[in-house]
Amino acid sequence: MTDDSLSIYVLSDSVGGTASNITNAALSQFPDVQCNFKIFSFIREKDQLMCILKKAQEANAVILHTFVEKELISTIHDFCFEHELTCFDILNPIIKEIRARTNIEPQFKPGAMHKLDEDYFDRIGAMEFAVTYDDGKDPKGFLEADIVILGISRTSKTPLSIYLANQNYKVANLPLMPESEIPKELWQVDPKKIVGLTNDESKLSSIRKERMISYGMNPDTPYSSKERIQKEIKYAEDLYKKLGCQIINVSNKSIEETAAIIVNSFAAQI
Repeated sequence: MTDDSLSIYVLSDSVGGTASNITNAALSQFPDVQCNFKIFSFIREKDQLMCILKKAQEANAVILHTFVEKELISTIHDFCFEHELTCFDILNPIIKEIRARTNIEPQFKPGAMHKLDEDYFDRIGAMEFAVTYDDGKDPKGFLEADIVILGISRTSKTPLSIYLANQNYKVANLPLMPESEIPKELWQVDPKKIVGLTNDESKLSSIRKERMISYGMNPDTPYSSKERIQKEIKYAEDLYKKLGCQIINVSNKSIEETAAIIVNSFAAQI
């Protein structure tokens, strides 16, 4: 019998994006696993680290870290060894191999990857844009966006928007329902910038039922009924055809795969 739940803690002396991306890539292979995934960023002091490690011990968490400061590395490895916690050092084995092959000493500089350059601030701006224009909060965002994502409920619009924002794309998204009114701004957007997401009926029904259960509600509601889902899928796909936009079925795709399709199609248009 297997346990389909676990805790994963990402610890970093910077943002934690490197270990977080690796963890998400691994978790995407286990869509049914319920994961308590926490990121602890900008850890620079031993006392701060020890407090987090004790929490990890209580949760029996798998730990991934990207520390480069020797004292913090020793602290985390000693603690994990003593308390039999699984720990992955993401950066240092690679750093050691590069040093061995080049005879060049590394800087051991925390957050060296996240330089405060133009690219960094563009990415932060894109993230703020995605949050501001999530779920159609302000239709004016469609006119400023690099990418506009459309989709019915539970087609991963928001996670996809955030993922693309991390690649410096300004993304706005709009949830679709047959009863909703389409903002006039959407019809002013170049169809090449619009992506319509869809999903398989059975997959959506399962996802929505699980969503209801997580809220402590009856899973058999109109929201998760196949009749309702069929209606929503047809409405969305009819709209996509009218717009002349790209359509992606996300049923068997990870966020990373869907994003790659979008980015590659954009590159092909340039």
